[in-house]
Amino acid sequence: MRYAKRGPLRFTSHRDFARAFERAVRRAGVPVAYSQGFTPHPKISYASAAPTGVASEAEYLEIGLQAPVDPADLRAALDGALSPGLDVLDAVVATGGSLADRIEASSWRVELPEVAPEALRAAVDAFTAAAEVQVERMTKQGRRTFDARGAVIAIDVATPTPTPSGGPAVPCAILEVVVRQVTPSVRPDDVLSGLRVVAGLEPPVPPRVIRLAQGTLTAQGEIVDPLDADRDGATIGER
Repeated sequence: MRYAKRGPLRFTSHRDFARAFERAVRRAGVPVAYSQGFTPHPKISYASAAPTGVASEAEYLEIGLQAPVDPADLRAALDGALSPGLDVLDAVVATGGSLADRIEASSWRVELPEVAPEALRAAVDAFTAAAEVQVERMTKQGRRTFDARGAVIAIDVATPTPTPSGGPAVPCAILEVVVRQVTPSVRPDDVLSGLRVVAGLEPPVPPRVIRLAQGTLTAQGEIVDPLDADRDGATIGER
């Protein structure tokens, strides 16, 4: 299944979403399968969840069922049982293989209010020219230093959409970046840390980040929806 985190619900943590989704499963009467043992749990697994505070149009999960269910009906039932902003977009019947193994890269859009596009362009040029860019981040294993440059497949400055009056629709610089799935993972905030390292770029206000896509990576650098491998040609609705 593919779902989105939109608007204020982007501040929902992964744990909070998991709880909300399990409640939605119960409310929708989904015949979910459970694990064995003394403390059975619903068979739901998540693939590469976005950080708290980050919006996303491309979050994925797998759910095991006790009985066949039409994917379109399942999508609609779960979407209706979740709060607006946590939106179930797509569902297909799995044909085998791990969903997590199909997540090779992510595409992100980062809006940087009060940052001039020219300043962002100069920082991106410096980042691209660097052989590596070492950044630091606190992880579960403690503070880690790693290369933020090697995982970046593509990085560019987007052109703001002009308004009818001729001014920019979004008064900020816009960064578009495609990042390969590596360990430790390189996130948009790590790329921004890298821009600070190579060019001293310091956004004055917090960025607005959205994940646009994630999935398998083609030789041309395009990201393919991981659910495409399971589709049988049926059309499943999306809101």
